[in-house]
Amino acid sequence: MSLADKIFVDMCNDILNNGVSTEGEKVRPHWEDGTSAYTIKKFGVVNRYDLSKEFPAITLRKTAIKTCTEEMLWIWQRKSNNIHDLKSTVWDEWADENGSIGKAYGYQLGVKHQYKEGMMDQVDRVIYDLKNNPFSRRILTNIYVHADLHEMNLYPCAYSMTFNVTQHPGDDKLTLNAILNQRSQDILTANNWNVCQYAVLMHMLAQVCDMKVGELVHVIADAHIYDRHIPLVKELITREQFPAPKFWLNPEIKDFYQFTTDDIKITDYQTGPQIKNIPVAV
Repeated sequence: MSLADKIFVDMCNDILNNGVSTEGEKVRPHWEDGTSAYTIKKFGVVNRYDLSKEFPAITLRKTAIKTCTEEMLWIWQRKSNNIHDLKSTVWDEWADENGSIGKAYGYQLGVKHQYKEGMMDQVDRVIYDLKNNPFSRRILTNIYVHADLHEMNLYPCAYSMTFNVTQHPGDDKLTLNAILNQRSQDILTANNWNVCQYAVLMHMLAQVCDMKVGELVHVIADAHIYDRHIPLVKELITREQFPAPKFWLNPEIKDFYQFTTDDIKITDYQTGPQIKNIPVAV
């Protein structure tokens, strides 16, 4: 069975059984009817996915791999903050009349900074270091920029990636590992979405830097299940689990900026039924 399923089920059970309710607190999120959206939450959830062994898509229900990859490329490759550059409607609620989400996400990754080697943005700096200084302990991105928070329509949830390269004895290639830091996560709607898109990112970076993929460690400061999601989650984690799907990345692509969603394929992806009409707190 899929290791991603086990991790997801164990995490949900831990939140439901050992988490803390925010009911009665002054909370920012609310439901469409104006009711406060309370959660059951756990602090400091850490999940580890060995990408060398399987692609971490849960099989309890289908995760839209190409759609989440398109969003990842919107942020990391196109470095855009405008929803008109994105096919999905995930970000529509946070966009202004021009389609901008402010100085958030892709905008921050596209800002050029001065380094000893010249002017680079954060993505190009990561790729440069992975190719030229792979054992550096300083290969990371950070889009939670306090000076620009007042110009962001949504504060970043997944805000930092830290990359770490290891050399295993006998291996002909280096292994790329990474930590994804997330300040907050709606477990039902976003958990596996984020895991899969950053797993794809690691596969892409490893390929263009002539490395192998290793571990993706996902750190969530506030991992929560919304009150109206509890019965949906309880049903979801009791479902039958299937083997992890197979992941394919076009081996011909050697430039990160040449990847498209057509360059990935997910096969043998057997899942349970999708959950429809999930209420979303805003």
